[in-house]
Amino acid sequence: MEKTQNTTLQNPLDKYPKPPYPAQQQEFPGLASKMDPLPDHGEKSYVGSNRLQGRKALITGGDSGIGRAAAIAYAREGADVAINYLPAEESDAQEVIALIEEAGQKGYAIPGDITSEDFCQRLVEEAYEKLGGLDILVNNAGRQQASESIADISSDSFDATMKTNIYAPFWITRAALPHLQPGSVIIATTSVQAYDPAAILFDYAQTKAANVAYVKSLSKQLGSKGIRVNGVSPGPIWTPLQVCGGQPAEAIPKFGETAELQRAGQPAELAGIFVLLAANEGSYATGQIYGAAGGMGHP
Repeated sequence: MEKTQNTTLQNPLDKYPKPPYPAQQQEFPGLASKMDPLPDHGEKSYVGSNRLQGRKALITGGDSGIGRAAAIAYAREGADVAINYLPAEESDAQEVIALIEEAGQKGYAIPGDITSEDFCQRLVEEAYEKLGGLDILVNNAGRQQASESIADISSDSFDATMKTNIYAPFWITRAALPHLQPGSVIIATTSVQAYDPAAILFDYAQTKAANVAYVKSLSKQLGSKGIRVNGVSPGPIWTPLQVCGGQPAEAIPKFGETAELQRAGQPAELAGIFVLLAANEGSYATGQIYGAAGGMGHP
């Protein structure tokens, strides 16, 4: 029987697990499959309606978290999807490819480190060749490591965060532009940290503010070319980013409890925003930042 969208009213307070969450930490970059509770990326809940039929998407950080939710949703909306991720995340990535193929679409796994300019160039070219085109680019991959003091952030760690969160979107976008036709879209994952930065996320918050500026400036460059550029600004979302150094270990059990909805968000709760921004129905949205933060943040 074909799945149908659940239209029953759902109380957002009770829709997903609330704190306290089990104490847990993983080695960077972390795996969604080892989290407790398991994040919801829409594996069982997202129902598509052919809104992206025939589209070709490249998503960085597509193995888990928000990128995985976007990949599942895009495939169920009719798009072929290439995902990038670190080699250590291979097991999560293969789960995503299986879900893309289960939706009847082509899925391509392209592992590699986007802190390398050369790899970013190869990533775009490989995605373009395998997909047979490219019209949706989602710069989602991010690096977040909490530190109590600026004095605790090494230059190497600072550099890795900057290269992952700022340099890589620049390199990937520059490489992708020759392939993007009018009607194509670019989407960046930003954060509430761009607007209300936490003391422990000094370097990460700066990169997220830069991502907002990336959206605002690039949308002005590309609007006349018919290419839309937008951003999604999550709040506290239950992803491996948090349990492999993105939050202090002692903060995990209460993660998200200060949000108005009293819990962490799930990646699946952002999937619809990524679909809207990629679909033709969102054709008048460019230079915008869409928030999903459980009552926190500013967009």
